[in-house]
Amino acid sequence: MEEQFILRVPPSVAERIDRLLSENASSSSDDKSLDLSFSEDGRSGTFMIGNERFPTSLLDLPSIVESYKTYDDSVLIKTADIGQVIMVREEGDAAPDVVEYKHGLTPPMRDARRRRFRREPDLHPELVQRVEKDLVNIMAGGTAENVDIAEDGGINARSNVTKKAMAPPPAGKPDVPDGGGNVGEPPRSDGSDSDESDDSM
Repeated sequence: MEEQFILRVPPSVAERIDRLLSENASSSSDDKSLDLSFSEDGRSGTFMIGNERFPTSLLDLPSIVESYKTYDDSVLIKTADIGQVIMVREEGDAAPDVVEYKHGLTPPMRDARRRRFRREPDLHPELVQRVEKDLVNIMAGGTAENVDIAEDGGINARSNVTKKAMAPPPAGKPDVPDGGGNVGEPPRSDGSDSDESDDSM
């Protein structure tokens, strides 16, 4: 696998990079040098083209992007998984205050985290610790102490550790007379002569 990254630049910088890549090496230009350096936090840095500096930010993409290479326009070979993008900003633009970029690389992935992915549940850390403790108790052969059964059939974790009184066991089956099978049929005998007819009818 190769090491690849996505560099997203403003339109003015994109024109200069395109012009630099299309020129041959012998031509003289002010934009000959490209440099990218990051600060100690690894998330912010500086992009230099020629003598101009642009602030950059390293952001996580909402999903992993696979890149492919082809030599004959029919067979594709996967070359990398890309999960981050380097965003180059103009000098006056504000730095993003988040680590994850909310958009993908293509228009259908605009605001992908909100539109395409399931929302992460809001779980309180204490609830997670209680459930984890109960799971360990159950696996060790004990019982769960922090769980009660709600009236709608769901399971709810309680905030206190007091045990709820156990419901009494269900009452036994009511006594039903044991003579009635199917209605309208004569009672069957359990004897060995089951093919004999009953003459009492």
